[in-house]
Amino acid sequence: MTITNRIQLFATFIALMMNAAGAIAQTNVVEHALPNGMRVIVKPDHRAPVVVSMLWYKVGSVDEFNGTTGIAHVLEHMMFKGTKTLPGGEFSRLIAAAGGRENAFTSQDYTGYFQTLHKSQLPLALRLEADRMTNLVLLPEEFAKEIKVVMEERRLRTDDRPRAMVYEQLMATALRAHPYRNPIIGWMNDIENLRVEDARVFYERWYAPNNVILVVVGDVKPQEVFDLAQRHFGGIKPRPLPVRKPQEEPEQLGIKRLTVKAPAELPYVLMAYRVPVLRDPEKDWEPYALEMLAGVLDGNEAARLNSTLVRGERLADAADASYDGIARGPGMFYLSAVPTPGKTSAEVEQGLRRELARIASDGVTAEELKRIRAQIVASQVYQRDSMFFQARQIGSTEAAGLPHRTIDVMLEKLKQVTPQQVQEVAKKYFSDDALTVAYLDPQPVSGKRPAAPSSGVRHAQ
Repeated sequence: MTITNRIQLFATFIALMMNAAGAIAQTNVVEHALPNGMRVIVKPDHRAPVVVSMLWYKVGSVDEFNGTTGIAHVLEHMMFKGTKTLPGGEFSRLIAAAGGRENAFTSQDYTGYFQTLHKSQLPLALRLEADRMTNLVLLPEEFAKEIKVVMEERRLRTDDRPRAMVYEQLMATALRAHPYRNPIIGWMNDIENLRVEDARVFYERWYAPNNVILVVVGDVKPQEVFDLAQRHFGGIKPRPLPVRKPQEEPEQLGIKRLTVKAPAELPYVLMAYRVPVLRDPEKDWEPYALEMLAGVLDGNEAARLNSTLVRGERLADAADASYDGIARGPGMFYLSAVPTPGKTSAEVEQGLRRELARIASDGVTAEELKRIRAQIVASQVYQRDSMFFQARQIGSTEAAGLPHRTIDVMLEKLKQVTPQQVQEVAKKYFSDDALTVAYLDPQPVSGKRPAAPSSGVRHAQ
């Protein structure tokens, strides 16, 4: 195949992806608000007789107080421990008996509960969710058992994973005031000292219908879902919600550095720059340029970090870049790498810095952005083939304070990013004054702890 034919084929692929993305736009999403303030968002998808039901509480670890970090996550576990009408474990048993799957997740900004089941079983899922929204029973003995489960979960996911420890320590260093500095699962000392009353207060403060978004995607009719929601949730009274005070992180005044010593096979470098997040999807442009910059650095095999640091200079065994522009709190742009044997963490850090500096000085090419655009659009097309992804995309956008209808706006804005805009954000935001650098100093690995039983560990954060 000639170069000209390859270019034509690539252009045709992009056009097809653009058309496909337009065909799956959010135009068939319908929204309704119950009188008690609960919002219901429905997206019909009739390809299979399946439905995904997600209940999003707009509360997460960002809403915790000092001394109670981890309580949002612990409460998520306790939501499966029984209500005034159902004994512990019955929620999961009933969903499984109906042929469905259920789980939950906690983030910095929200807590979600979901079920995937046959469309005929949607009333069951909504009935069970409404029940535990108001009738949760928090027993001290069950709480004490679940605290042990969460402590073990923390050991398995953070304390025994050196790179997770590096990330946790980096966030605690990069941010001085904002609650994002605390881990979602909580600090171990806080978890050990949590009491059932802490969970009860958190539940009564935030678990109200006027703090909830119900997202349903699947083989349903919107009005039928709205009627079901009214039947099961309509009788739950709203409650006054706490007023969230502004939590702005103070300006960083210089580079921050830390070293984490932990048993590990290899060193590791993690860098984080303070950057903006998306606030106005129509008017903002910098978050879109930052997303494209992450793609240029680490979007494919031909991306800058892989082609230069990994394959070219053989400075790193692996190198990554990432940016999440949707959050209630401050944003971060991450760079990470594992040095190749014989190379130091300092050399890898300089290599990562050099690639950013090269983009700031020389910019990126139109061809690079064309590849990234095609990948982003293709990813959206493929992922929207999943009902679960569609529901999660709608819910996470809404829970972060952005209307779900901006999902398509964001996709269009990403397509419009120019090479000049990518170069401009690279110049503007990647200075030492906004940088935190963490090194993993590997210590001898004395032996692995035995794996804990999986029962009780419900989800991945």
